[in-house]
Amino acid sequence: QVQLAESGGGSVQAGGSLRLSCAASRTTYAYYCMGWFRQTSGKEREGVAAVDPDGLAKYANFVKGRFTISKDNIDGTLYLEMESLEPEDTALYYCAEISQFYCPPSFVASDWEHWGQGTQVTVSS
Repeated sequence: QVQLAESGGGSVQAGGSLRLSCAASRTTYAYYCMGWFRQTSGKEREGVAAVDPDGLAKYANFVKGRFTISKDNIDGTLYLEMESLEPEDTALYYCAEISQFYCPPSFVASDWEHWGQGTQVTVSS
């Protein structure tokens, strides 16, 4: 079973940037869709972005062009480059993997099989 480990979270002011990373314990990243979700206290986990093994990416509407998901196909690390951060982006961010090549059309957290422990992002106004 794959283990996912996120890093790169932190505290920034509004308008700032962060880059999240997710390392996978095995190399089957080449075959599966991977993505980022986030969750705040009292709310459901929501999808942020996902990318197919062939590089086709999709984003939640609230991203509005501020985030970029990418994957290093050599070592399998998944990234989320976040710019123009807003206080509403404050959340625990999770890396996830679903056992299918193409990413599902909608972000339903219960469909995704493997999860990391999360990395906290805090944006102050």
